[in-house]
Amino acid sequence: MTTKLTAVRSGALTTVQDAGRPGHAHLGVPRSGALDAPAMRLANRLLGNASDAAVLETTLTGCALRPDQDVTVVVGGAPCPVTVDGRPAAWGAPVRVPAGSVLDVGAATAGVRSYVAVAGGVAAEPVLGSRSTDLLSGLGPAPLRDGDVVAVGTPAGPVPAPVAAPWAGPPAELVLPVRPGPRADWFTAAALRTFTSAAYRVSPHSNRIGLRTEGPPLERAAAGELPSEGMVLGAVQVPPDGRPVLFLHDHPTTGGYPVVAVVPEPALAAAAQAAAGTPVRFTPA
Repeated sequence: MTTKLTAVRSGALTTVQDAGRPGHAHLGVPRSGALDAPAMRLANRLLGNASDAAVLETTLTGCALRPDQDVTVVVGGAPCPVTVDGRPAAWGAPVRVPAGSVLDVGAATAGVRSYVAVAGGVAAEPVLGSRSTDLLSGLGPAPLRDGDVVAVGTPAGPVPAPVAAPWAGPPAELVLPVRPGPRADWFTAAALRTFTSAAYRVSPHSNRIGLRTEGPPLERAAAGELPSEGMVLGAVQVPPDGRPVLFLHDHPTTGGYPVVAVVPEPALAAAAQAAAGTPVRFTPA
């Protein structure tokens, strides 16, 4: 019998995520997948799952789930209180949740996105080889709503014995290495100096599509507009207001604003956990 989780409280935004669906940008389909991939992989390893098994990614306010059979879960990523039927439970380590009990993943005490991994993985229907929710294209399962039921896969074997896990903490300051983008010459020399020396902050308007920044605008050297061209994960696009936007996993695959720089993918996990107001610095890679 398939184990099911019922969403008692869906939270601000809870989605199914795995390693995403790379290789489909030519079809207009972004990568998607867990924004904090290292947190997803670690949570899965602690349960004996495949590292890319599908998990639930919460945003700021967590979620609450009721299984219809006994399950073992790990809550990791952004630190948060965890309870089972109101009793405190471990964060960042395997927790047994009896059938009918309520696992409550509380609001993040730091960072933005917590991950709920379950032994056996979330068994949503794959689309283009991935179970990930893509907020831009609408592919994959819809964001969780109160009362939704999520299927769980069959565990590969017993959950390993608990071990100390090296969870990364959310950044107090987000330092992003950058390489010159294909349209860096669209900006003045002064703007390029500002970009790598000024203090920016994470905007509250950030989401899974892009991390928006607040700070000094970048002045263009070139007038006019570009025709739409391909966009990659980690591209730093500069819209007309001059404030850099870092493209994350649900980003559009094409765009017409100039890309001043590109952030290497390994640096993006920290961006996933940078809360609004976090200082941001762009530094030459």
